[in-house]
Amino acid sequence: MGTDALLAYLHFASIFTMLWFLAKEWTLLKAGAGHIDARRLALADLGYFIAAIAVVASGIARLAFGAKPWAFYAGNPVFHAKVGVFILVGIVSIRPTLAFLRWKKQAAASATFRIAETDWRRAKRFVMVELHLIALIPLLAVLMARGIGWRG
Repeated sequence: MGTDALLAYLHFASIFTMLWFLAKEWTLLKAGAGHIDARRLALADLGYFIAAIAVVASGIARLAFGAKPWAFYAGNPVFHAKVGVFILVGIVSIRPTLAFLRWKKQAAASATFRIAETDWRRAKRFVMVELHLIALIPLLAVLMARGIGWRG
């Protein structure tokens, strides 16, 4: 019981950390194309990536060592949907990440670098899509934890 509680805590802490970094990206992007600190944005994205890895690692630890058996997860389409949405968020995050890294490199190379308005809007839109998709995951988690969809 104690192991499961610790693993759940680590998983939730990782999730909240990941969300904090994604919200930080959104906050930095809200400054507008002409006022973005590309270095801070790239650092926030790195934190987001590291936290996402922690979410996956803690989730796998819960699968392997948690209170519920693997069959509970393997036989539940809601679990598969939850993981699928998480993967989709990861895929959506690739484009802004590449933009942030490019902006950071260009800003370091030129003091007069300015992010194009269209690039800024696109990155901002992708981060907003990530935030909306992530909002589905707690709903799926609640359904899954209550055995909805489980065919065991």
